[in-house]
Amino acid sequence: MATFLYKLGRLAFRRRRIVALLWVALLAAASVAASTAGDPPDDDFSLPGTEAQRAADLMEERFPGVSADGAEAKIVFRAPNGDKITATKHRETVEKVVEKAGGGQAKAAVSPFDNEQQISQDGTIAYAQITYGVNAMEITDKTRDQLKAAAELGRDAGLTVEMGGEALFVEPDMGNGEIIGIGVAAFVLIVTFGSLVAAGLPLITALIGVSVGISSIVGLGPVLGLSANTITLAMMIGLAVGIDYALFIASRYRAELMEGRDREEAAGRAVGTAGSAVVFAGLTVVIALSGLAVVNIPVLTKMGFAAAGTVVIAVLVAITLVPAALGMVGKRIFGRKVRQANPETGVPAPDADAKPPLGARWASFTLRRPVVVLVTAVLALGAVALPVSKLHLGPGFNGPLVMLLDQKNSDDPQGAGERIAEKVREMDGVAFVGPAVPNEAGDAALMTVVPEARPSSVETQDLVKDLRAQAGEFRADTGTAVLVTGLTAINVDFSQVMDDALVPYLALVVGLAFLLLLMVFRSVLVPLKAALGFLLSVLAALGAVVAVFQWGWLAGLLGVEQTGPIMSMMPIFMIGVIFGLAMDYEVFLVTRMREAYVHGESPSEAIVTGFKLGARVVTAAAIIMISVFAGFIGAGETMIKMMGFGLAVAILFDAFIVRMAIVPAVLALLGDKAWKLPRWLDRILPNVDVEGEKLAQYLDAQKAVDFRKGDDGDGGPGGGGNSGTPSTGPGGGQGAATAQPQPTAV
Repeated sequence: MATFLYKLGRLAFRRRRIVALLWVALLAAASVAASTAGDPPDDDFSLPGTEAQRAADLMEERFPGVSADGAEAKIVFRAPNGDKITATKHRETVEKVVEKAGGGQAKAAVSPFDNEQQISQDGTIAYAQITYGVNAMEITDKTRDQLKAAAELGRDAGLTVEMGGEALFVEPDMGNGEIIGIGVAAFVLIVTFGSLVAAGLPLITALIGVSVGISSIVGLGPVLGLSANTITLAMMIGLAVGIDYALFIASRYRAELMEGRDREEAAGRAVGTAGSAVVFAGLTVVIALSGLAVVNIPVLTKMGFAAAGTVVIAVLVAITLVPAALGMVGKRIFGRKVRQANPETGVPAPDADAKPPLGARWASFTLRRPVVVLVTAVLALGAVALPVSKLHLGPGFNGPLVMLLDQKNSDDPQGAGERIAEKVREMDGVAFVGPAVPNEAGDAALMTVVPEARPSSVETQDLVKDLRAQAGEFRADTGTAVLVTGLTAINVDFSQVMDDALVPYLALVVGLAFLLLLMVFRSVLVPLKAALGFLLSVLAALGAVVAVFQWGWLAGLLGVEQTGPIMSMMPIFMIGVIFGLAMDYEVFLVTRMREAYVHGESPSEAIVTGFKLGARVVTAAAIIMISVFAGFIGAGETMIKMMGFGLAVAILFDAFIVRMAIVPAVLALLGDKAWKLPRWLDRILPNVDVEGEKLAQYLDAQKAVDFRKGDDGDGGPGGGGNSGTPSTGPGGGQGAATAQPQPTAV
C-alpha cells in the first residue's frame, strides 16, 4: 500500500497540471448535473416490516391521496370577558372558522362541539383539530394562508385565536455552519503552518472535494430520493474529513522537506506514509457510515451512503490533488520569514537548541504518571456520560393515532366500526375517538384516536401497544383487522427499530473496523483499546446531548428552543459517525508510534516520537473538525442542530481526552505487549504496510540499482548522469532512504 501510494504521490506531483484539470473537469460535470436537477425530495420515513408501515401501505391502496403521516393543526379559541365559548354567537364563529380551516388539503376537521372533551370545564376555552391528507413537508403555502385567514376570521369576531401543530411547519433556516467552520479552520491552519499559502491548500482542496461530492448528491437527489438533510449531513462530514486529510499529508510533506528530501520525493513519501493512514482512516469512516444500511430504514441508509461517498472523494482528493497542489505552491509551503532566512532551499534550518514540542513534553509526563492520567481521564468521561442513564427517545412530532380498519371480511362494517370505537373510548389514555370513516369501496375505514398525553410521552407509546394488543379481540368480535398507524405510531415503531438494530449494527461496524485495525497495527491490544476508547467518547457525547436537549442545560446559550426526548435516529447515527471519526485520530496518531517502534525505538520512545511528530497536527485537525460541526448548531432544523452539537463534543472528548491522554497512558502500561501479534494471526493477516517498512525496502533496492548504474558509467548515484536532478521513473532519482539530499529549489 505505502509503495503504491508513494508512486502515486510522485506521479501526481509531476503531472500536477493534468491532475488539477481532471478534478476541475469532475467539479464542472457534477455542477452541471446539480444545476439541471430538481429540488431535493423530502425525507421518506418508511419503516419496512413494521405495523405502521403495513397500515400506511394499505391506506395508500384503499384511500388514495391520504397519508398515514398526515399533518395536524390545532386551533384554540378563548371567549372574551369570561363569556362561554358555547354561547350562540361564539359557537357560530367557531363553526365558521373550523369550516374555513377544513378546506384545501384537510381530510378532517373536528369541531369542539363534536367532542365535549375539546372544551374546558369552565366553558371558556375550546380547540378544534384539523387533520390533513399529506405530511407537514407537503403542506402548501395556500393551505397555511387558509389556516391563518380562518384564525383572523375568529379574531375579527372578538375571540382570542391561537394555532399550533406541524401543519404550520416552515422549512427551517439551516444556518451558515459551513461558513463558520471554514473561517475557524482557516485561522487554525494559519497558526499551524505560519503560511497563508500552506493554510489555504487544505481548505481549497477540501472545498473542491466536498463540492464534487455535494453536487453529485444534488444531481442524483431526485432519482435516489436524497433529501436536503442528507445533503447537509454529507457536507458536514465531507468538509471536516476533507480538511483533516489534506492537513495530514501537507504536514508530512513539510516534515519530509525538513529532513532534506527534494520536493517530489517529499511528496511521494508524504502520500506513501501519511496517505496510507488517510486511506485506512477513511475506510473506517466509510464502514461506519455504510453499515447504517443494516438498520433497514431507507432514510438512514441514504444518509449513510451519501456521507460515505463524500468521504471516499475526500480520500481521493488527499492522495491525488493534494500532492499536485504541493507541486504548484513550491517554496511557499513555508512562511515568508522561513524563505527569507533560507533563500536557497526555502526550508527552515534545524535548531538543535529548540525545546521539545508541547506534544512530546505531554507524552513524557504521561509516561511518568500513566495510572494518574488514565484514571483521571476515565472518571471525567464517566461523569459526563452519566445523563445517558436517563436517555429517553421519542418521535418529537405531534399527531393523532390513526386506526385502519380492514373490513373485507366483516358482515356489518358500520356496526363493526361503532363497536370498535366504543371499546377504544373505554381504554386508558384515550382523549377522543372519531367515527369510522369508510372508503368508497366500503371495505376499509379510518378512525382517529387522540391520546390524552403528548405524542412523545411514554403514556402515548403504551397506548399504541395496548391498541395493537387488542387487535386480536377486535378481529374475533367484528371480523375486522385493525392496524395502528399515524405519525405518532410511525415514530414509536421507528424507536423500536432503532433499539433492535443497535446491537447488530455495533457488532458489524466494530467487527469490521477491528479487523481493519488488526491489519494496520499488527496488534490485538491496540485495536481493542481503540474500540473501548470510542465507547467512552460516544457515551460521554450522548450524555452531553441528553443534558442539553433533554434536560435543558445551556439550552438558551445554544439556541435550543424546546427540550424533550432525543430523536430516535440520533444515537445510532452518532455512533456510526463518531466511531469512524474517532478511528481517524487513532490511525493518524498511533501509526506514527508504530512507525517509530518498527524502526527500532523502544515503546516509550515511540510514544514520545508519535506525539512529537503528530500531536500538533492531530490537535489542529480536531479543532478544525469541532469547528465545522459546531457551526451547524446554529441551524434551525432540530436534527441538524443536535447532530452538530453531538459530533462536536464527541470529537472534543475523543481527540483531547481519549487519544491524547488515555491512549499514551494505556500504551505506556502495556509496553512491548501493545505491539505483539500471535504468529498464527500474523501469517494469515495481509500486511498493508501502513508504517512504510516495505516502502523503505523498496527505496533501498532502488538506491542499489542506481548505484550499480553509476558504476557502469551511467552517472552518479542519483541516476541519469546528473545527481542534482531527480529521475522521472517511478520511485527513482534522489529518493533513496538514506541519501537525504538537499531540497531542490522550485
